[in-house]
Amino acid sequence: MAMDRDQVLRDAAALLSRKSTATMDEVARTAGIGRATLHRHFAGRDALVRALEELGIREFEGAFDRARLDEGTAVEALRRLVAQAEPNAQLLAFLVTENQLFEGEQVHEGWARLDARVGALFRRGQQEGDIRIDLSAAWLTEALYGLIGACAWAVMDGRVAPKDFQYMITELLLGGARRSVE
Repeated sequence: MAMDRDQVLRDAAALLSRKSTATMDEVARTAGIGRATLHRHFAGRDALVRALEELGIREFEGAFDRARLDEGTAVEALRRLVAQAEPNAQLLAFLVTENQLFEGEQVHEGWARLDARVGALFRRGQQEGDIRIDLSAAWLTEALYGLIGACAWAVMDGRVAPKDFQYMITELLLGGARRSVE
């Protein structure tokens, strides 16, 4: 039976997002494969984390595409983006807290592409008058990533119902980011 690499990575992300200190043996057990098989595909934790980063960037770029960020208002596009990000929220939760991905000079250019797309969405919302202009697009981007990750953890822990994922993120972000009309 062939190993489904992406499924192994998803299993690893689910484990590592709950237990960042998990060993490669624990990752292999969680993925239902042997340690030797895991090491043939990922020489060590660093290689595994870099493969998770590649998968995460690819999945989130796909989510951005499916969310049709250029259609409708920025607020509508943001709601679609959160909905499209939900299936991979555990992966994002792990990646945004994995410091080794953001240290040094070898930061994956995919992060800049993702940040640029989300930042452009927030700037458009500011131009449309729906998003506060006193909060930078960079800060709103980080807040969005943080909320997606935090909600993923809360769902994993059973503290938040999965059906509330999209609502909780968009309402908290937009409730704090929407421009007040007086």
